[in-house]
Amino acid sequence: MNAFDYIRPATIADAIAAASAPGAAYLAGGTNLLDLMKGRIAQPTRLVDICRLPGLDRIDTLPDGGVRIGALVRNADLAHDRDFARDFPAIAEALLSGASAQLRNAATVGGNLLQQTRCAYFYDVASACNKRTPGTGCDARDGDNRLHAVLGWSEHCIATHPSDFCVPLAALDAVVEIEGRNGRREVALETLHRLPGATPEQDSALAPGDLIVAVRLPATARTFAAHERYLKVRERTSYAFAVVSAAAALTIADGKITAARLALGGVAAKPWRAREAEAALAGATPSRTAYERAAQAALVGATPSGDNAFKIELAQRIIVRALSLAAAGTPDRVPALPASPFSSATGAVHVL
Repeated sequence: MNAFDYIRPATIADAIAAASAPGAAYLAGGTNLLDLMKGRIAQPTRLVDICRLPGLDRIDTLPDGGVRIGALVRNADLAHDRDFARDFPAIAEALLSGASAQLRNAATVGGNLLQQTRCAYFYDVASACNKRTPGTGCDARDGDNRLHAVLGWSEHCIATHPSDFCVPLAALDAVVEIEGRNGRREVALETLHRLPGATPEQDSALAPGDLIVAVRLPATARTFAAHERYLKVRERTSYAFAVVSAAAALTIADGKITAARLALGGVAAKPWRAREAEAALAGATPSRTAYERAAQAALVGATPSGDNAFKIELAQRIIVRALSLAAAGTPDRVPALPASPFSSATGAVHVL
């Protein structure tokens, strides 16, 4: 690990000023950044510790019925918040399916959004990686790539975004609040992350010094609470990233789907909002036929980036299963194995 300066600012303005310098990085929970530093994948010359900035660790219900989640709220605290888990159950389930309990206790909302890909070639400094070192190539293209992208990838990068939390956020129209050198702005979570194109190192809409201060969910997101699920297929149920995941949310009235929200994880360099599938579901009768039609629409344009053609069919199957579970109704209890296809219908109460 290289030597670095350590700064603990007292205000958001001070933090932005300190982090705007070349080589600076924000430090919150550190569950991803510190690993990157130890492996010399990231070598910041200045760490700006934002853990004690005031007002960023709150969960607030807004006057219009939406909710605002401060960037320093811990993943575990959000997942176990009684009101939040009731109103946004797919998000709570996604959070509880990620990492280990110890990491969830440390990881923050803002940091989760910006965590780096888990591509093995990104983490191996001896490998060519355009994302880590632009212009060097992508060893994943001819390497072990069965877990890589099938949507939105380019010849320059085929990595996937690892977050579980971001997938239902994208489905439910979350908005990210950002403070920067030019003031405050808002970005739809769906557009926060960038597809690789020719510049995979530019993986988000953030500029130098930009600080995520909150994530906001609109009041309309609450309307799906009775019919929403997050489903995640992984190589082991404990402490593993998604091979493919899906967040599905429906509103159903008079035997018809009146609105649908669907997003995928593990298939692209960003959470993948499947708007074509949502349109296919609107007005349909809840049925396997409707879900299969939506699944096909969601994967139009998907192509293997290597030895991963299976992920296209797997994603379609996960969509069908997630929609079926959502239509059956959100369970009163989060499953004992959150988001796992091997979960029973009920599980341990996670909100006391």
